[in-house]
Amino acid sequence: MTIPHVAEAATPSHVAGSATSSHVAGPATLSGVIPPVCTPMTPEYEVDTVSLVRLVDHLIDGGVDALFVLGSSSEVAYLTDAQRRTVLDTVAGHVGGQVPVLAGVIDMTTPRVLEHARVAAEAGASGLVATAPFYTRTHPEEIRTHFRTIAQRAGLPVYAYDLPVSVHTKLSAGLVLELAAEGVLAGLKDSSGDDGGLRAVVMGREAPFSVLTGSEVTVDSALWMGADGVVPGLGNVDPQGYVELYRCASQGDWEAARAEQERLVRLFEIVHVGGDRMGGSSSGLGAFKAALHLRGVIDCPITALPQIPLNEDEVGRIGKLLAGAGLL
Repeated sequence: MTIPHVAEAATPSHVAGSATSSHVAGPATLSGVIPPVCTPMTPEYEVDTVSLVRLVDHLIDGGVDALFVLGSSSEVAYLTDAQRRTVLDTVAGHVGGQVPVLAGVIDMTTPRVLEHARVAAEAGASGLVATAPFYTRTHPEEIRTHFRTIAQRAGLPVYAYDLPVSVHTKLSAGLVLELAAEGVLAGLKDSSGDDGGLRAVVMGREAPFSVLTGSEVTVDSALWMGADGVVPGLGNVDPQGYVELYRCASQGDWEAARAEQERLVRLFEIVHVGGDRMGGSSSGLGAFKAALHLRGVIDCPITALPQIPLNEDEVGRIGKLLAGAGLL
């Protein structure tokens, strides 16, 4: 059995083990493993470009199909505009077209997003990832206007990022499908945790449209439903694992896909070692960075202020989970 894709979307014949094989007809058919790239920092809280390049090489060598910079796992909410530009220039310049680079243009309102979009286009991004407006009290008609305006003015494919835990607005399947049918949206990154909504988008799409799950722990079931790929924060730590999971699913080997998914679920426990003494971002992003540091990929595991750092005991527990997953 193969992954049930909609006609003309990404096909099961794509194998994520090749970093250049997915981006054939343009970003609208994006599929495979697209990690949201962490942003390494120096002890002075500046972007560590040397470690960032090393991380990009680690991901590309792991076989990923594209990169997503300036998303939640990139600590985009903590970065200054200058730091965002540094990340974009560093990654796009180093990748040099080997794989597509999607740029998060996440901000509160349309004018601010359009400015980020302009910078991303100048840096050579392949596509843009935007949430609904936030902080403002937003109506669905304003969300439609937001995405339509970005698509009209930015000149790059736009991917909607459904992240209600942070944005406090859920993108309904109807709204997403409406904008997809108009050609406003090239795809969806669904981090809502709403599997029913994800299935409704998969079933309702009529034109080429990429449906990407943002859940690290239910990738096999999302692919079974017909999703095109995954945007996993844990993919920074173990890109090969997600590439193998996608490969197994693409070949219809669902037993092997489930086994690999379950290994990754156990590894995902690293995001919980911070416990109740810190916020979810501090625990999750701190865990990703600690793991990357332990694996020798980045020089410093520091997270941006005001996030609470992991302590020595917590980092030690992450090391044990990495060893248990065969990564140390």
